[in-house]
Amino acid sequence: MNNNLIGKKVLITGSSGGIGKILSKKFIDNECKIIFTSSNNDRLNDLMNLYGSDHIYYKLDLRNISDLKKSMEQITNENKDLEILINNAGLTNDNLLLRMKEEQWNDVINVNLNSNFYIIKSILPNMLKNKTGKIIGISSVVALTGNPGQSNYTASKAAIISMYKSLAIEVAQRNININLIAPGFIKSPMTDKLNETQKNTIMEKIPMKRFGYPEDIANLAIFLASSNSSYITGQTFHVNGGMLMV
Repeated sequence: MNNNLIGKKVLITGSSGGIGKILSKKFIDNECKIIFTSSNNDRLNDLMNLYGSDHIYYKLDLRNISDLKKSMEQITNENKDLEILINNAGLTNDNLLLRMKEEQWNDVINVNLNSNFYIIKSILPNMLKNKTGKIIGISSVVALTGNPGQSNYTASKAAIISMYKSLAIEVAQRNININLIAPGFIKSPMTDKLNETQKNTIMEKIPMKRFGYPEDIANLAIFLASSNSSYITGQTFHVNGGMLMV
């Protein structure tokens, strides 16, 4: 347990997903108070039944910017002591660029990039006033390598790297740390669906010859959210088994 996280409020977007569930569990294990969010009421109810009234729950639709802004206004007003934000939610909607529909492009950009802008813009004034805060984003290895059929996804994940670097400079003197985690292939229901040929093709690119685990991401997030990382900001941490070394 990281004692300097006890009692802190943590907002985690996409907290009902694979990595999001493990992130939530890790922070709960460190006695944090989680602000759970999901665009799906059933998933939100499942989280409430699982974790109970010790935590806070909000519906947050990252695809609808108007609803997102309203929800964030409520979250910000009701949680002025929020110290840690993890922008974990992400969306893929793949297609070759020439075949990609505008909705595919816009949905992915809204969820993966634009939502970061609106969420951070909403919570940042309180962090500045309180002179403390940790903001952690989730990028991807393909932000640096590219990936065919994912021009929308790679664009969004590359853009937040530059966004977070700029923000880190803007708030560095206010005791607010801004960092990113860029996962490689992490074991999930999506990777479980890959056939052996697909898995072997991917493994050839990974020196460690295995997929990562959501816990690998969550453990790093715990460190970045704690005071142990107080002199680290504007950085992107690559968790990919050596697939990309930068």
